[in-house]
Amino acid sequence: MKKNCLLHGRNGDRRAARCALVVLALWAPLGMAFDLQGHRGARGLAPENTLAAFERALEIGVTTLELDIAITADGIPVISHEPALFEAITRDAQGQWLKQRGPLIKSLTLAQVQAFDVGRSNPESPYGKQFPDQVPRDGQRIPTLASLFKLVNEYGATGVHFNIETKIFPGKPDDTVSPEVFVNALLATIREAGMTRRVTLQSFDWRTLQIVQKLEPGLRTVYLSTQGPNNTLADGSWTAGMLLSQYPSVAHMVKASGGAVWSPNFNDITSDAVKGAQALGLLVIPWTVNNPADMERLIDWSVDGIISDYPDRLREVMRRRGMALPKGLKN
Repeated sequence: MKKNCLLHGRNGDRRAARCALVVLALWAPLGMAFDLQGHRGARGLAPENTLAAFERALEIGVTTLELDIAITADGIPVISHEPALFEAITRDAQGQWLKQRGPLIKSLTLAQVQAFDVGRSNPESPYGKQFPDQVPRDGQRIPTLASLFKLVNEYGATGVHFNIETKIFPGKPDDTVSPEVFVNALLATIREAGMTRRVTLQSFDWRTLQIVQKLEPGLRTVYLSTQGPNNTLADGSWTAGMLLSQYPSVAHMVKASGGAVWSPNFNDITSDAVKGAQALGLLVIPWTVNNPADMERLIDWSVDGIISDYPDRLREVMRRRGMALPKGLKN
C-alpha cells in the first residue's frame, strides 16, 4: 500500500485518493469516518493524563485517547506531558504543591514518580485557571502506558485507539532519554500489549517518527506541527533536518517523511491546506480545538478528526450535524 501511495504521474491523483481511503479504513475505529480525540484524556473535565481523565473520555465516547509519554529511570513509559514533574499539577506526599519544576522523570524510578499526587490542578496557578470545569480526583498517580492499555481492555472498549506523543525536545537533549532509547521502550510496551494496530505515534520531533517507521513500519505515524510562537518548522531542528523552504507545503514534507497523518495547530491551517494534504493521501487532524465555533468551521473544511480538551463539546457539535458518534460507556 505504501509503495503505491508514493507513485506519481498521470494516475497520481487517483492513486492518492485511493491511498487516502485505505489509510482512513485502517485508522477509523469501528468504521467511524471522523476521529473524535480526547486530548490528554479529557483535560478540560478531569486531571490531565490520569486514568481518571481517560475514564471520563471513555464515558463520553471517543474514538481515540490522545496522550503523552515520558520514560522513567528504569525504562518504563509513563503518561506525562512534561519531561519533569509539573508544579501546577503535582503535590508531594504531604499534599503540598511543588513550588517549582520538579525532577526530570528520566531521573526517577517508577516508584518515585508515583509517590506524587496529580489528581488536581493548582487553582491558583495560571495553568489551573484555564480549566475551571476540571473535576479533581485526588490520589491519582502518573500512570504507566501499560496500565492505560489494561484499563481500556477491562472496560471492553476494544474499538478505542490511542494517539501517543513522544515528548522529546531536540534543543534539550538532557531532559529525556535519547530518541532511540525512547522509541524502543515505547514500542516494547505497545507490542507486549498487542496494541500495534490500535496505536498511532505522534511527535513534533520528527526524528522519533523516522525511527518508528524503521523499527515498526506497520505502525502509523502522525506528524505534529505548529507555526506560531514556538515554530517547529523554522530551521529543521524539529523536522529531522527537513526544511519547509524546500517543499511546496507542510503536507508535502509530511508525505515525503512517510507519515500517514498531518496534525497541525488548528490556527495554522486553511481549507485549501486541508484539501491539499488530503489530495496527497494524508489525513488531517488538527489540535487542540475547544471552541465549538472552531469545531464547526474545521468540520466544514472536511478535516478527518479533531483533538479536543472537551470531547463532550465536540461530540455535541457532531450530534447536531448528524454525524456518527462513537459509543461511550454510558450511551
